[in-house]
Amino acid sequence: MRKELPEIVRADEWAPLVIRTDYTDDVAWGEIVAALARAVEGERAWEAAVHLVEDRRWDGVTGDEALAAAARDEELSVVFLADEVTMRSPLRPLLALDLGADDDEDLDPVYYQELIDSPPPREVRVVPDAVHMVHGNLQLANVDFAEFVEDAAADLDGVVRDVTAAPASPGPLPHPGP
Repeated sequence: MRKELPEIVRADEWAPLVIRTDYTDDVAWGEIVAALARAVEGERAWEAAVHLVEDRRWDGVTGDEALAAAARDEELSVVFLADEVTMRSPLRPLLALDLGADDDEDLDPVYYQELIDSPPPREVRVVPDAVHMVHGNLQLANVDFAEFVEDAAADLDGVVRDVTAAPASPGPLPHPGP
């Protein structure tokens, strides 16, 4: 039997929804929250608005249960979970779940049998610095979820990263010889 989860009431559809589903590491959660706040600092000119759900009733919730609960919000295109993998990995990759995949339920098999037989992936790991970028692009329908899945597949760690974020400095450049 599924848990009865509380309704999520968001004030801002442009704020990514991040639900904590693992309560084993408060330090890791603090790092995630700080990274989400940092994600839009620097040269970006917009706020780091995030809708955080930190309620122990969500503890241990599966992706399917979170999708069912989040689907009540018709404006939501993606939900991010801070699950066990998020808390244990040094990258702190959140699990992004595609709410748009449910749009494919009423496809006509005459035309869409291949898509029905092989549905697109509906989850991908996203580092906290990329959450705003993923959420914003999905909300605007600039990019579809499958493109983020492809990006993660091409990444050595299997995660989506924000390509607009400033790269870490590789250190001093070697001085050319005379």
